[in-house]
Amino acid sequence: MPKVAIVAALQRELSPLIKHWVRVPRQHEGRDFTFFEHAETVAVCGGIGVEAARRATEAVIAIYRPVLLQSVGFAGALDATLRVGDIFLPAFVLDARDGSRSEIPGGQGTLLTFMAVAGAQQKYKLAQAYAARAVDMEASAVVASATAHRLACRVTKVISDEVDFEVPGMSAFIDAEGRFQTAKFTFFALLRPWLWRRVYLLARNSSKAARALAAHLLAGHLEDFGNAGAAFPFAESSAPLPSGTRK
Repeated sequence: MPKVAIVAALQRELSPLIKHWVRVPRQHEGRDFTFFEHAETVAVCGGIGVEAARRATEAVIAIYRPVLLQSVGFAGALDATLRVGDIFLPAFVLDARDGSRSEIPGGQGTLLTFMAVAGAQQKYKLAQAYAARAVDMEASAVVASATAHRLACRVTKVISDEVDFEVPGMSAFIDAEGRFQTAKFTFFALLRPWLWRRVYLLARNSSKAARALAAHLLAGHLEDFGNAGAAFPFAESSAPLPSGTRK
């Protein structure tokens, strides 16, 4: 049984890593999930957003009983020094809904989990408000489940869009289950030529980020997680921070 569980949002985030892994369809609480198994690691791509991440995390815990959870995937840069393909291992994960913060041993900087796809202007505002280096939409839910089940947890993010990159209106194409409606978005973009360059850059950057993430995880890191129970202490959660004191 796999010891390490990787939770991502979309399969394309992990595609270079899991392309030769074994696909295992399973059900949990009436929902279908596809797990990808390899040696002592299992991965699940649960969808975009905190609710989708929570459901996928609870499913992989219930079915596989891992000793280490990994929140893995794309993040947007809030720090101008972060570039596409950079790996970001945060020391803190901050939930924008309530200001609650979880500490992740061994990392540096803060990752903000936000409830929508952030464009360039929104990223600037988030950087100012939360002093975070990057933003995603799932990590806080994975860390919360890990804490509730007293499991070790790590967060590994790769930058897919830089702080000044304007993401082309993607929030409207995420359904209630956290699935990205690719066909609808493609049709939407085809009718708007002024979006074509940004869509091309987004696809190129996403591909570069996915390759960098896979290379990082394959460079000895997955093997290191085999001793997860001893090597990685639990994430520690704290109460919401008072206004003006977020770090």
